[in-house]
Amino acid sequence: ARKHKIPIDTVTFDFECLPKEGDYSTKPEDGAYINGMFVEGARWDYTQAVLAESKPKVLYSEAPMMWLQPCRLQDIKTFSHYLCPVYRTPERRGTLATTGHSTNFVIDLRIPSDKPQSHWIRRGVAFLLSLAQ
Repeated sequence: ARKHKIPIDTVTFDFECLPKEGDYSTKPEDGAYINGMFVEGARWDYTQAVLAESKPKVLYSEAPMMWLQPCRLQDIKTFSHYLCPVYRTPERRGTLATTGHSTNFVIDLRIPSDKPQSHWIRRGVAFLLSLAQ
């Protein structure tokens, strides 16, 4: 907001799932790359670049590298997506902080999907930062 002289209450994050191959050694001009997350209840399909059904007997899979891009609310890209919660641990519960938010919940990510939101909600799909309890 400060860099582009935009009011802070009009700024949000847009998300982009990045391909597996690519040079991400230099930081982006705006935003940040994040990696090391896991997907529970589904998997990331790199060939189709969408969320896909998990493989049999696989509980967790590697999440794609993400690019968090700050942007204005009105500039968010529109695409078919699942609003995926990110949790610190697989427990998916935490104590409520004074802000009214769970201490385990981090953020909702917009993950590209060719299926409706309800499909992934029924499967309990979430991104996790750690597999440790």
